Amino acid sequence: MKRAIIVPAEEAEPVRSDLLQRGLLDKTRKIKVSNRHTVEKFLEIPVTGDVEGHTVIEQKELEYYGKWESLKERLEGAIPAEELAYVPSGWQLIGDVIIVSIPDEIDSRKAIIAKTLLEMYPGCKSVIRDFGIEGQFREPKRQIITGSQTETIHRENQCLFKMDVMRIMYSKGNLPERKRMSMLGKDEVVVDMFAGIGYFSIPMAVYAKPEKIVSIEINPVSYGYLRENIQLNHVEDIIVPINGDCAKLTPEGVADRVIMGYVGSTHHYLEQGLMTIKKSGGVLHYHETTPEELLFERPISRIRDAALELGREVGIQECHRIKKYSPGVWHVVVDAEIT
Repeated sequence: MKRAIIVPAEEAEPVRSDLLQRGLLDKTRKIKVSNRHTVEKFLEIPVTGDVEGHTVIEQKELEYYGKWESLKERLEGAIPAEELAYVPSGWQLIGDVIIVSIPDEIDSRKAIIAKTLLEMYPGCKSVIRDFGIEGQFREPKRQIITGSQTETIHRENQCLFKMDVMRIMYSKGNLPERKRMSMLGKDEVVVDMFAGIGYFSIPMAVYAKPEKIVSIEINPVSYGYLRENIQLNHVEDIIVPINGDCAKLTPEGVADRVIMGYVGSTHHYLEQGLMTIKKSGGVLHYHETTPEELLFERPISRIRDAALELGREVGIQECHRIKKYSPGVWHVVVDAEIT
């Protein structure tokens, strides 16, 4: 049986890239337009096995490539053979910008890598080298290899996100969680404590239609793009953006649902997150980076301890792994009902 997953066309590239990195992409078959949907354009991506978070179908009409060429294969003969092992196998497409991590061992080959990537994606205009994130605002540390345009508009799940990739981090690995959150919160009052450029607020406002979302963001650059993205997605009547520290500006006793989508020191803000939930109760979506041996035990314990201090009770609804954050560490989210 030949398998495939069906994804919206605008999400196909990040999903394909993720499957490639995980060894789940069937590189012998072509990605093709699905005839199972008639309203929106969906694509069938061939896979080699089950893919968590996606429904796997049996593909009836198969289309094969003559030969699929990876970046490494394209660079054979152009750089020394001993350096090919360091060539990256994955990258991110954010709008029309390519973000790629290049090991120091092949630093001198960054120009030809960028040139080859642009040949693979002729619709892109710039290639940016990624060195990770740093600081309280989790700002990306990056270098322009080729091109000059770093501000772009990225489309995901029919939502638009404008950003400067040199100043704003955007994780494709969080896509399933953003889609999940887009289905929650109908007619509710929601507080998004670490809103960024609207990662969760925008899809929730577009699809779930809450009564109101209070989106708090401390980083002035991210806040500026949050305001622009609210306008781009025409959700000005739902999202109320606030620029400042959520430790000081989170309103009390107003929310049916609270999103704590920051990782690193999220537990320091648990008191504020719990206090913003209505006395009648609500749901907390608490994100944390957790060692694998304490996967859900630690975040659940932290929520219960903070709630106990405030005289509130906790019921755990669901726990989700979002992605591997670093070796032995997972980014997780716990959905907790607070009464």
